Amino acid sequence: MTQRLDIVFLGLSLSSSWGNGHATTFRGLLKGLHELGHRVTFLERDVPWYANHRDLRDPDFCTLRYYETTNDLRRTYAGCLQQADVVVVGSFVPEGRAVIDIVASLCTGQFCFYDIDTPVTLAKLAADDCDYLCRRQIPYFDVYFSFTGGPTLARLAADFGARCAEPLYCSVDPERHRRTADPIRWDLGYLGTYSSDRQATLDALLLEPARRMPDRRFVVAGSQFPSETVWPSNVDRIEHLPPADHASFYSRQRYTLNVTRSSMIAAGWSPSVRLFEAAACGTAIISDRWTGLDSFFPTATINTAGQAEDVIDILSSQSDRVRLALAKRARATILAAHTSAARAREFVSLLARPRSARPALDLNIESAA
Repeated sequence: MTQRLDIVFLGLSLSSSWGNGHATTFRGLLKGLHELGHRVTFLERDVPWYANHRDLRDPDFCTLRYYETTNDLRRTYAGCLQQADVVVVGSFVPEGRAVIDIVASLCTGQFCFYDIDTPVTLAKLAADDCDYLCRRQIPYFDVYFSFTGGPTLARLAADFGARCAEPLYCSVDPERHRRTADPIRWDLGYLGTYSSDRQATLDALLLEPARRMPDRRFVVAGSQFPSETVWPSNVDRIEHLPPADHASFYSRQRYTLNVTRSSMIAAGWSPSVRLFEAAACGTAIISDRWTGLDSFFPTATINTAGQAEDVIDILSSQSDRVRLALAKRARATILAAHTSAARAREFVSLLARPRSARPALDLNIESAA
C-alpha cells in the first residue's frame, strides 16, 4: 500500500499525557505516519480531566479535533469518518461501544481497533465488564491491532472472533528520546502512573533497595500515587513528568526500572513504551521478568530482577563499563526495529494484507445526550 492514506484515529487522549500512557504511543505512531506522507486526524472526547492538563494542544503531525458526546461525534464528523481510508478506534475510549457502533455505521474504508490494553480488555470481556468494546463488535474489525503479541493473538481469533489479530507494539521517537547532557543525579528511577497491581513490585525493586541503600539516590515520577504512600527520604518524587522531559529524566539515571502490570506479565509479549524510551536515551534498564521480554531485549541488553537483593547487587556490583555496554546494545536494538517510523511502516504494511470479508453485524447504536 503506497498511496497517501486518509487515516482517522479515535483514542483516549492525544492532547494530554496526564495519567495517560496512551498519549505517548499515539504521538509516536501518528508522527511516523505523517512522515510517511499520510493524512492523519485524531478525534478525542473533550473531558475535563484531560482538558485541564493538556501538553500537546496543536500537534504539527496531525489534525486534532474534539467532540462532546457520541451524538456530537456523529453529527460533526460523519463526513470525516465516511471519507477516511482507514478508521482506528482505540481501547478505553469513553463510551467506546457506542463510538464503535457509530463508526461502523459510517465507515466505508478499513475499520480497525487498536488495543493498548489487550490483557485488561480480554479479562473485561470475559467478565462482561468492558464499557469500550463488546464481543459482537470484534469480528467487524478488519484488523485488531494488539499491544500484546505471542499466544494472545491466537486467543483473540479463537475465543473472541477476531478476523485478523496483529501485534502493534509501542515505539519511540529517536529525535525526542536521546541522551542529553544532564549529569547523573539518581542511581535508579521509575516513571509510571500509580497502579495497584504494580505497587508491590515497585516497593520490592525500588523502595526496599532505597531503604537499604540510604547513601544512594532514587526517584519515582508519576501521578495518582495515594497520599498515604510512605517514601524513603532518599527517593525524590515528581508528580507529573510531561513527555518533553522524559529524555532528560532518563539521562539523569544510572539505571531505570521497568515494572509491568500483572495482566501484562501473565500474557507476556507486552513491552512498555518506557522500556523503549529509556533504551533510546542510552540508560541501562532493570526490568521485572516476563515471557517474551528477550524477544525485544536479548540478555546482553538488559538486567532483570525478581527481588530487592537482585537490584541491590546490580547497583552495588555492576561496573560502569558493563552498565554502559548493556545500554549501548539496548539502544542499537531499539533504534533498529522499534522507532515510530518503523512502527508506522509496519502499520501500513499490515493494512495492505488481504483478509476475509467483513461480516454484517447487528449494530446497536447508542446515543448520549
